[in-house]
Parts: sequence; C-alpha cells; structure tokens
Amino acid sequence: MEARLPNGSRGGPFPTAPVPEGFDWEMWLGPAPEAEYVPQRTHGSFRHWFEYSGGMMTDWGAHHLDIAQWGIGADGSGPVAVHSRGTLPAVYNGYNTAVDFEVTYTYPDGVTLVATSQGENGVLFEGEAGWIFVSRGRIAASDPNLLTTPLPADATRLYVSNNHYANFIDCVRNRKDPICTAEIGHRSVTVCHIGNISLRLGGRRLLWDPKAERFTNDEEANRMLSRPYRAPWRL
Repeated sequence: MEARLPNGSRGGPFPTAPVPEGFDWEMWLGPAPEAEYVPQRTHGSFRHWFEYSGGMMTDWGAHHLDIAQWGIGADGSGPVAVHSRGTLPAVYNGYNTAVDFEVTYTYPDGVTLVATSQGENGVLFEGEAGWIFVSRGRIAASDPNLLTTPLPADATRLYVSNNHYANFIDCVRNRKDPICTAEIGHRSVTVCHIGNISLRLGGRRLLWDPKAERFTNDEEANRMLSRPYRAPWRL
C-alpha cells in the first residue's frame, strides 16, 4: 500500500513581530514551549512546526493512513515496525517538519504501507489481482472490472455521511458511533506520529508494540512519545 501525501513546506528564518491587538498569544501557545510571536506560527501554517503539529505526516497522514489501516483490517491495532528517510529543515525560527519523506511500515502479516510525499494525493492498494487507488471523490483501478464486481453480502457497509462535523453532532444526539470513532482516530494518528519519530531520529528502524503502544527496541524513541507541558498547563 501507498499513502501519498503532499510535500511539506520550507520557510524561515521568520522575523518576530508585535502580537496583534486582541490576540492572546499565551493562550495560543498553550502547553507548547515559550516562543516569540511569529505570524507563521499561527493558523494555518502552524502545521509546519513540530512544536504544534507534525507536518504533512499528521496533517494529511491522519486522513490517508486511516483509510489504509481500514483497508487491511488494522483499525484497532497498527504496524510492528517502521523506518524512514526524508528531509527535515534546520532553520532557526523556521518550519522544521519533513519537506519530503518516505516512511515504511510493516504489519504483523507482512503487509507494508509506505507513506510518501511522491505521487497523486490518495491511497493505493496493490494486490495480486491489480491495484485500486482512492482519494476524495475519485476511485480508479488497474482493471475497471474491479470497480463493478459486487461486494459480498457480509462486506462492511457504512451509512452515508457527507460532513464530519454534522456526523459528530448527530452521534452525540443519537448515541451511535461516528464514521470514525475516537479509538480509530487515535490509532490512525499514532501511525503518523511513530513515522515522524523515525524521521526525527534520522530514519532509524523502530519496532513497535501496537498493544502496549511502546517501542520495544529504542528508549530514545519512547521518550519522544510525550513531552513536558509548559507551566502552568498540566494534564
């Protein structure tokens, strides 16, 4: 499988600036490290700073790796190994998340998933009978017949939902599970985070226990699973 994501962005060093009137910079930073105000640290370019986000690996990765894991029945688990290569900018007061990357995950059954910044945005499933590519509003296949073959009677079917926000509110009211549950969302973004940890450790191969949610071969990587909160924030 391939989860094809956009490239990250380069930028910086950015000059500091006065905090705009009416903008609570301290509240914006929250538990993140103290920093001087830079407009590029705010909406929507905050996603290019590891202090607040994880770059395209978490921004788009949470969408496409979710679909990839769903496709192989791994919604409630995850990979057992990850290694990577990529470019992380080292610019003072500038964007620092991966610009280009290739992160390879291995699952217990030997299936591999590659999260890459190359190719058309979407998810590619490859098997012995061909391939299927899915993205928002588009589906393609190596053989068009793959798209018209009827699904078996016991295939998983979801109700139609065209709006994430409305789906959440509806489920608060009707007590049904949303299209993506909190647990599935957690599992999906965890895959993104462990990929970023490998990238930040120079592409290091890490072994992951999806049940314990810990690395089994690298304590430095385990320390990166959390970080201290800036006072007075606490959880």
